Amino acid sequence: MLRFAPSPTGDMHIGNLRVALFNYISSVQREEPLLIRIEDTDKERNIPGKEKEIFEILALFGIEHQEQQLQSDNLRFHRAMALQLLQDKKAFNCFCSAETLETKREASKEGKIAYRYDGACENLRAEEVIDNPLPFTIRLKKPNHPITVTDIIKGSSTFAPDDIDSFILMRADKYPTYNFACAVDDMLADISLIIRGEDHLSNTPKQMAIHEALGYTKKIEYAHLPIILGNEGKKMSKRDDASSVKWLLEEGFLPEAITNYLILMGNKTPTEIFSLKEAIKWFDLKTISKAPARFDIDKLKFINREHLKGLDPKELSRYVGFADEEIGLLAKIFLEEASTLKELREKIGAIFAPKVVPDEYKEGFDVLRDLTLKAPHFDDYESYKAYLMEHSGLKGKSLFKPLRILIGGAEHGPEMNDLYTHIKNYLKEVAK
Repeated sequence: MLRFAPSPTGDMHIGNLRVALFNYISSVQREEPLLIRIEDTDKERNIPGKEKEIFEILALFGIEHQEQQLQSDNLRFHRAMALQLLQDKKAFNCFCSAETLETKREASKEGKIAYRYDGACENLRAEEVIDNPLPFTIRLKKPNHPITVTDIIKGSSTFAPDDIDSFILMRADKYPTYNFACAVDDMLADISLIIRGEDHLSNTPKQMAIHEALGYTKKIEYAHLPIILGNEGKKMSKRDDASSVKWLLEEGFLPEAITNYLILMGNKTPTEIFSLKEAIKWFDLKTISKAPARFDIDKLKFINREHLKGLDPKELSRYVGFADEEIGLLAKIFLEEASTLKELREKIGAIFAPKVVPDEYKEGFDVLRDLTLKAPHFDDYESYKAYLMEHSGLKGKSLFKPLRILIGGAEHGPEMNDLYTHIKNYLKEVAK
């Protein structure tokens, strides 16, 4: 089984969506089920409604799953296994206060050495533990040997015992830390491959140490995806609009195009434009670059435009608020200058909206509008234009500038013959 484990603490980041896509693709390729585990144990940061939003986004992107669970449902197992580690003397109670630990961290910082837990509570006598009224955490005993993580993308990385340290498994509030809950949950679900961001690489040896202490011997494969950088070469944060999947969708990027770009980014693919179904046939984690991937919004716009071009005209028409194949064909004309659904809606919307007319064209515009509202139906643009010229006396710039605003909603745009072809059945509505 594979798993995607998001937290309901904010909008889904494109890095998380990439992790979800790669897990889904790999689960299909390996013919293993995919588990969606909502990591909701950080009660203070959870946002109501985000869990539902996560599943809606996954469905929108065609990411199917066979199982789902809340991490909090495993709390009894987290606590039971922590007690087991205490009994096996592979973990210990730590009574150090947050203030004491912070003082030691500051001392390490001033001494310019990496902070490590100093083992103050590791060898307390039984009575010192039993009779101590202070709140306590539970720490795993530092491993006595290095731990090597073999990664499909990154290769091998070895972590010394001091790098892993005696880290906390259970907080004083009796809730598990991320690493402990994650390690126990993966063990219970019999996870075979973990695909996640490289910011979790330092967590992996800790989770492996937990598995070892619990006597879990199954070999789990790992693939840590390189981080995504923004335009300035820094890691994309939640403050970057384009890092939010929700924002990208609201801006009019198709799920298919976003999927295409996230699979293409930092990867070797046989073609540039493809569908998720096509990617499943050739996707390989081994072809992903070890280097960070740079997010390029212009590249995403290009890919989005290509996917919009490939849409059925009726489907595209629905995306821009109509249900007519002709409006879909009209939208495709605007793809020479627009690259998102939002931009297309603005272009199409301007045609049907009240027109903003410069003073120099106002008189001619009013004449053409009145003639258009009274005109019979013309099947072709040339006949319509000839009718306007005959009855208005306008020609040249005095005709074409206000006419373009009337039927195109702007002073510049596609050829008017092309515009007329697709709006002729709406001409009276356009001219209102």
